[in-house]
Amino acid sequence: MSKLLFNKAFSEHTIEDISSLEMLSVSSILYKQKADCKCIEITQDSTSKKLNSNFYIGTDWLNKNEIAVYVAPKLNDNAQQTDYLKMLFSCLKHSDVATFTKDLYEIKFDEPFIEIEQKQDLLTPLLVIQFLQVVKTIVRKGLKKSYYKIEHNLNAKIKGKVLVGQTLKQNIIKNKPTKTFCQYDEFGFNCIENRILKRTLVFVQKYLALFPDYSKLASPVVNYCLPAFYEVDENIELKTLKGIKHNAFYKEYKEALHISSLILKRFGYNIKEIDTLINKTVKVPPFWIDMPKLFELYVLGMLKDKYFNNIKFQIQGTYGQPDFIFVSDNEKMIIDTKYKRKYQQEKYQAEDIRQLSGYARDTKVLSKLGCITAEEQDKVIDCLIIYPDQSASDTLSDDLKENPINGFTRFYKMAVKLPVISD
Repeated sequence: MSKLLFNKAFSEHTIEDISSLEMLSVSSILYKQKADCKCIEITQDSTSKKLNSNFYIGTDWLNKNEIAVYVAPKLNDNAQQTDYLKMLFSCLKHSDVATFTKDLYEIKFDEPFIEIEQKQDLLTPLLVIQFLQVVKTIVRKGLKKSYYKIEHNLNAKIKGKVLVGQTLKQNIIKNKPTKTFCQYDEFGFNCIENRILKRTLVFVQKYLALFPDYSKLASPVVNYCLPAFYEVDENIELKTLKGIKHNAFYKEYKEALHISSLILKRFGYNIKEIDTLINKTVKVPPFWIDMPKLFELYVLGMLKDKYFNNIKFQIQGTYGQPDFIFVSDNEKMIIDTKYKRKYQQEKYQAEDIRQLSGYARDTKVLSKLGCITAEEQDKVIDCLIIYPDQSASDTLSDDLKENPINGFTRFYKMAVKLPVISD
């Protein structure tokens, strides 16, 4: 059996000396193979070896099939665990946020699966919540209709293409000369895409029934979505997923079918696998969840709740993208999220100040803010850094300029409290 090491992730953190674990096959684990995004880093000096985690939660192999590491979503208070599902659920109630979740996690299906306790499975609930919110958007807009092939044993008539083999086997040999197996197209809701979504909804419904905490959060969405699939058959060959052509008019279907394939693949395309989950260990593929990205989306949801369309997300500048810009009749501001403890104190990070200052002088960003003339572009633009702090309020302050950062003109910071689960 493989050995599992535990760690916690909020900011950079080091766990116990791991010098006894010789011959580790990795020196670092990268997020999506990005050199500057290290989920895990192993450092060594003359006396000891240390394992450092950064801003990612999940599990992965240090030595394939022998030693794995698991990083939990812990806050600075050890009695509290970040409720990342509530964070995701909160931001995904805005349908347009779902389009920004593609970089939120990495799943390594080609690696050996890792055995963990069911309560440590951070991946499956995340995929379930994301899937349900995208399907909810589809149901609100209305399911798509399209042509799909059906096969029927017709009596005394022929329609479409005659299936000679089945007709001979099922009818001629059995002395039913008036019947003919035919394949033909029909137009309606029972298309391949809707069948796959319904099949996944049934998976999700059964999964949620096993876990009351998840069910309380997500079952209302399932109950909202399933009636819309009343005319849809859930029986489907899942290999048909590969041959689906996506229609730009139904853009949400592409995302929903992608997440659907991840959920079904997670359970080996076998709904009976769900029955083995409760109170047992489970095997999951190595995966990582990007907590700074989740925090960014969580803040996006909060800003949209308060300021609606005045908030623009990740507009493209000449060089780089600010997280948000806020544009109203009498307010223009650049806003960035920083998933760092440093801002809980009277401190700042110089590179963050430089980054936002650069955005505030980027002509493309300024044009999106409505600063067109030379006079408008000469003005100093307000900059705000939003960071997590459990001593803050559950809601955003009405005054975005309440806490200036000392030493800088028109620079501010604001704390946001994250939802937690008490152990």
